[in-house]
Amino acid sequence: MGELINQRVKQVREALELSQRNFSTILSLSSSYIAGVETDVRKVNGRLIKLIVSEFGVNETWLCTGEGEIFVQNPDEKFTKLVGLFKELPPKYQEVVYQMIEVLLRVKE
Repeated sequence: MGELINQRVKQVREALELSQRNFSTILSLSSSYIAGVETDVRKVNGRLIKLIVSEFGVNETWLCTGEGEIFVQNPDEKFTKLVGLFKELPPKYQEVVYQMIEVLLRVKE
């Protein structure tokens, strides 16, 4: 999987401008687990790779080997931040955000 995969996990988090806490929350992991990965105390396993690839659109080949581009498609930074913040909200607040978006879309029409 490449000897620098732990550093690449950190690169992903920093590219997305997420704290360890926010990054781990999105992945449903503890921030201490992510800190352990980034400091090479914990090994990166297949499950973590799949989570990072699916949640953040990271190029799996790059994550495992360092070859290619970091993202499958360069994410819009504001959108990525928005998704991270949204996922941190409790479900009842997420519902409020959905409702507000629906209202804004109706107003737009």
